[in-house]
Amino acid sequence: MSFRVRPLSFNEGEAIPVRYTGDGDNLSPALAWEDPPSGTRSFALVVDDPDAPNGTFTHWLLWDIPGSLRELPEGVVSGTLGHDGVNDFGQPAYVGPCPPKGHGAHRYQFKLYALDTSRLMLPEGAKRFEFDKALHGHDLEESWATGKYERT
Repeated sequence: MSFRVRPLSFNEGEAIPVRYTGDGDNLSPALAWEDPPSGTRSFALVVDDPDAPNGTFTHWLLWDIPGSLRELPEGVVSGTLGHDGVNDFGQPAYVGPCPPKGHGAHRYQFKLYALDTSRLMLPEGAKRFEFDKALHGHDLEESWATGKYERT
């Protein structure tokens, strides 16, 4: 087996239920993972929309997820399971899919990183470029799951 993340709230590659979007309850979906690489001490998560009109748009940054965990529950509250960075909405929390109406389906990538450190040296509320820089040299392996969402 190899390191793998999967959504529990929807099927891989399929539509993300409205409940987890900006049009619904805006809850983070439940995720599970298995077989992290040896030496994993923590995890970090990024949720991105690579189909955004102005380039990749970050919906969630979360790091210092304990290495003993194998699942994130639905509706993670900011600050309860690690540290939140500031997403491209300017908020330190999960903000669900909300692509422009009539723009077609967007893909949302849930990227989980297995890290060799229990703590990334980042301030609470760090931005994406700081997050990416802090991952450098600590990323043992990454896995991702994808869902789609379209506003009509």
